[in-house]
Amino acid sequence: MSHAATHAPAKSAGVDPLTPRVLMPLARLLHGINQTMVVLGMLALLVASLVLTYSVVSRYVMQASTDWQDEAAVFCLVGATFLCAAFVQELRGHVGIEAMASLLPAALNRWRMLLVDLMCLLFGSFFAWKSWTLFHEAWVEHQTTSSSWAPPLAIPYGLMAAGMTLLSLQLLVQLSARANGLRQGKPGEGA
Repeated sequence: MSHAATHAPAKSAGVDPLTPRVLMPLARLLHGINQTMVVLGMLALLVASLVLTYSVVSRYVMQASTDWQDEAAVFCLVGATFLCAAFVQELRGHVGIEAMASLLPAALNRWRMLLVDLMCLLFGSFFAWKSWTLFHEAWVEHQTTSSSWAPPLAIPYGLMAAGMTLLSLQLLVQLSARANGLRQGKPGEGA
């Protein structure tokens, strides 16, 4: 067994074992939702690529209008990006700066990671709240895009709001697991 494998925390069904017991049901639910969102995100990327390919062919070969194609592809990309953010966070796959981790002592680095998780949670929560207000405004006022197709703006705002809410919940679970690990003197999961 490798050195890294002997010191890595065990993962049970994508849930950090240091997650406080009270948040364990939420962590398991988020894991299931994240798995579903990744599949939907892959399908959205496939649909976006097919729509854009059709757009290029219809525009240049058949000289047809392509108003709806660009917006449909953008909506698919917005959905894939925001709804899969919590999955990437569950894997701790977002970009991190490893230079700090190698310069700081292990104990101080654990506190740095806790602080980073807290700041990300605060930012993500603000972004989620703002996205929900934009969604509500677009829904109530029946706002649409300015194109001739004019799909409702509630669609991309709703995708952003749902995705940022999932990301914030994922960050909350991971922050609580990291704090629990610090309290127990265990390192917890990676940055």
